[in-house]
Amino acid sequence: MSIREESRNAVMEILEKANLRAGDLFVVGCSSSEVIGDAIGTNTSTEIADELYAGIQEALKESGVFLAAQCCEHLNRALVVERAAMEKYDLVQVNAIPQPNHAGGAFATVAYRRMEDPVVVEDLKAKAEAGIDIGGTLIGMHIKPVVVPLRISVDRIGEARIICARRRPKYVGGARAVYDETLM
Repeated sequence: MSIREESRNAVMEILEKANLRAGDLFVVGCSSSEVIGDAIGTNTSTEIADELYAGIQEALKESGVFLAAQCCEHLNRALVVERAAMEKYDLVQVNAIPQPNHAGGAFATVAYRRMEDPVVVEDLKAKAEAGIDIGGTLIGMHIKPVVVPLRISVDRIGEARIICARRRPKYVGGARAVYDETLM
């Protein structure tokens, strides 16, 4: 199976299991180096990032969910989003253009090049509903509390391990409370 198909299938499964809706934010952290079997940050590949982006965006576009592409730590994990997402979620734009071998990483660079009206935002203010971490890039800070792991049938894309997460509403009310099982 190709990288594009693996990434599309993984995201489709996350969308279904996390019950995402049109307009929600979905964060992707990605190491193209890890996907090809190398250590994070050592063999950046825009070709691999392009395949990942194509599969992920295909799945998200079908559902109307916004992509938030996390930059690397050299841009403080800022994110590339569509201007419409920035405006909807009242996010703060910063002045940076991701670069594959300097600051930003391959996936964020590809997202910036391929989105219709991309902007870089400082953070998501923990407003994402779910996400996928491809290769150990750490995305939890962008997801609404309470962040919970999400197990799917896919555990790798290429050679990179993936960790998926979604949010669930906080439990309130204590021992007498009754909870909506669909939100757990």
